[in-house]
Amino acid sequence: MTIKIWTLAAFLTLTVGAAHAQISDADDAAAFAEGLKNDGAADEGATNQDPWEGFNRKMFAVNNAIDSAALVPAAKAYRATTHKKQRKGLRNLLANARTPVILINDLLQGEFKRASETASRFAVNTTIGFGGMGDPAERMGIPQHSEDFGQTLAVWGAPPGPYLFMPLMGPSTIRGGVGSIGDIAMDPAVWIRTDAAKYTRYSRAGAAGLALREPLIEPLQDIEDNSLDYYASLRSFYMQSRKREIANGRTNFDDLPDIGDFEEFDELE
Repeated sequence: MTIKIWTLAAFLTLTVGAAHAQISDADDAAAFAEGLKNDGAADEGATNQDPWEGFNRKMFAVNNAIDSAALVPAAKAYRATTHKKQRKGLRNLLANARTPVILINDLLQGEFKRASETASRFAVNTTIGFGGMGDPAERMGIPQHSEDFGQTLAVWGAPPGPYLFMPLMGPSTIRGGVGSIGDIAMDPAVWIRTDAAKYTRYSRAGAAGLALREPLIEPLQDIEDNSLDYYASLRSFYMQSRKREIANGRTNFDDLPDIGDFEEFDELE
């Protein structure tokens, strides 16, 4: 039972870590929300990748109930009792702790330049960045990026498989779920079998959940209030963001929709 609990804690940490990499500061939340709206409109083919939609919607409803009853109140309490700089420092610390997993996946994908950047960020932020609380690497021009084994499998040619949503673990695909297991195995902290390491994993999972949820309180609420289908909007955002992550920022312009398809937006001007 103990092994199952700390494995779940590690899984949650890695799951939210990938999403958290998209939001390094609360100031990015507005851009995140705008991207969510745009992606929701762009990915009309997402339903073709969601053959388990009935099950997923039920799990999504369960997740929303847990989120409203526990996660959002906890995130609001966390915001009320901490300073903005402290919250940013925690996000930086958690991102730095995930660097070994990112580095391994960079190497597995043959992205040696990005691997060099990842190693440099870890060395700089762990030393002069006070263990990762600061991000001097960013100021030195060493960019941050996220990488996980699900992306590695995609680069190796594995198909995504059906979309899957699970409470607390969020959106994924079969490939992403298998990738998360791989990321757990790559995390050095998972293999340290001491009580101190075990409680560190618990703490990291809880802290990661709060660090991710806090800056998204208003953006996600806005999306829920203004979206015709909250589930479909989040699904579309996930699918589109994963495509960008797998491509490592390289854009395929053939995937862009014809601008004529969006003439109705002229009415909003």
